Amino acid sequence: MFKQIYPTSVFILFAAILAACTRAPSLTPEPTEALSLSATTVLITTIPSSSVSPPVTSTEILPSKTPTREETLPNSIQNHAEFMEINQMNIKIGEYTLKATLAENSSVDALKEVLAKGPITIDMRDYANMEKVGPLGMDLPRNDTQITTQAGDIILYQGSALVIYYEPNSWNFTRLGKINDVSAEELKKILGTGNVTITLSLESE
Repeated sequence: MFKQIYPTSVFILFAAILAACTRAPSLTPEPTEALSLSATTVLITTIPSSSVSPPVTSTEILPSKTPTREETLPNSIQNHAEFMEINQMNIKIGEYTLKATLAENSSVDALKEVLAKGPITIDMRDYANMEKVGPLGMDLPRNDTQITTQAGDIILYQGSALVIYYEPNSWNFTRLGKINDVSAEELKKILGTGNVTITLSLESE
């Protein structure tokens, strides 16, 4: 009886082994592959945001521009806007330096544009025992109105002559400014009785 059962058992065992060898491979990823993919995903998504450098803006790579001083302007003037705001002028007469407050008109603006390039020297003569007058050497815009002058008034006459009054006069003039803190008597003494040379320059700080 043992000899009849044995061949059948061998055949069953052989069939089981053959079935195991020919079984289709599984499409499910191996555990090691799933672990590797998971680790990679974690590595990518856990990079700290602080490790990424922010973009560099143009202001970080461009050097700041320092305004340059124009060589033709006095040291106290940094740019044209500040220059045009100046409303004081120096008038040097011999050993005296008088200060004048300038008017606000296009005549004064043009005069300051010229003075920005350097001082102006004017040879003046006495006229009618009331004023000193001399040529500017240029034409400035005129803003003539009827004016009764007082001592210390600085006047543009006919667009090309500068006048400093030490006595009253009424005429159609352009006012340029007025000398500060000087009386008629003091001004007469400083200007003298004959010809005089004056130098105009912008007021410095």
